Amino acid sequence: MRPLTSRRVSLCALLLAFVPLLHAQVAPQNITLYLDPARTEIHWTLGSTLHTIHGTFRLKGGMIAFDPQTGAAQGEILVDVTTGESGNQSRDAHMQKDVLESDKYPQAIFHPTKVTGVLKPGPPQTVSVDGTFTIHGTDHPLKLEMTVKVDGPDAVATTKFTVPYVAWGMKDPSTFMLHAAKKVDMDVVTKARSTASTP
Repeated sequence: MRPLTSRRVSLCALLLAFVPLLHAQVAPQNITLYLDPARTEIHWTLGSTLHTIHGTFRLKGGMIAFDPQTGAAQGEILVDVTTGESGNQSRDAHMQKDVLESDKYPQAIFHPTKVTGVLKPGPPQTVSVDGTFTIHGTDHPLKLEMTVKVDGPDAVATTKFTVPYVAWGMKDPSTFMLHAAKKVDMDVVTKARSTASTP
């Protein structure tokens, strides 16, 4: 066997030195999104025989971390149920006390378990987030279809979903004269900051 020349030895050493760097460049990265409560809007709509009622809730905080390779996700999104209001003081007091029972259940929580789709800078993309939604003390499976626009570390996400609150164990607010829908439509817009890390 011919001995390696010093030039060949140097080239081999250089290639070996680059191997860890190349691996780091292609290694998959976990993505974490931190939701900004101050830049999040949660609107709800409830139909009734007299008129449609509109209201809001406030986000308390939220974080979603997921592996783009597998979609496996974790984290939680907290909604402050006690902030729910529609602009009518007596109606809102009835909603808080008798329907939401916010003194017992002050938070609604979404725990993500899987993210399906690709997040990358550019035009808005559609992803789905599977998880568990806890409200009024009970867990419910929930799948959110989200439109997400990524611009560097910033992201804007929107989603709509329906909460069948009566079927989920909450009181029907209908009266003899007023019949309310048995479900409420939710419309959410949130802004988040993203970070990426190698697992």
